[in-house]
Amino acid sequence: MAKNDEPTVIKKYANRRLYNTGTSTYVTLEDLASMVKGGEDFVVFDAKSGDEITRSVLTQIIFEQEGKGQNLLPVTFLRQLIRFYGDSMQQLVPSYLEQSIASLTREQEKFRHQMTQAFGGTTIETMEEQVRRNAEIFERAVRMFMPFGPSGVVDPADARGDTAAPAKPARDTDIDALKQQLEAMQRRLDQLAPDRAN
Repeated sequence: MAKNDEPTVIKKYANRRLYNTGTSTYVTLEDLASMVKGGEDFVVFDAKSGDEITRSVLTQIIFEQEGKGQNLLPVTFLRQLIRFYGDSMQQLVPSYLEQSIASLTREQEKFRHQMTQAFGGTTIETMEEQVRRNAEIFERAVRMFMPFGPSGVVDPADARGDTAAPAKPARDTDIDALKQQLEAMQRRLDQLAPDRAN
């Protein structure tokens, strides 16, 4: 009985074959995907080195699913994720994604119920609302670590704590920052002008 609480051990051999030690059979990535969907926990070890390679095998499963046209990850998400590698925000991303997925998992039963109640817009709108809320949480987390924009100027909306203000593209923010700096320089010149007249 206690054995069932332990994750199944999968061994990956040099010929890329996967061996399920629980059933004493060779398995495919598709079989592992079914195990994940069925809630069966497993860990994967490299048979030769003994290193745990669960993360890379799970990533491989996602890659295969995406390759079959079952596109779950939007291109913009993938691009942004790649940008985070090596970035100062890299350590924040895994915990944020875990919390977001945990929240989505908690809400999935509600989504499924709404889907059976009303075929159409209600479920899509609810999911879009959840995505929007997650994006806002993520943006607030990013602002905590980076209170200054790329130009080094605080966005007035951020300074007021106004989270309802629509986010501007980085280029517009840079232009606004330059305008503010020019206006400040003009005011300073105007103040110095009477001094020069004397």
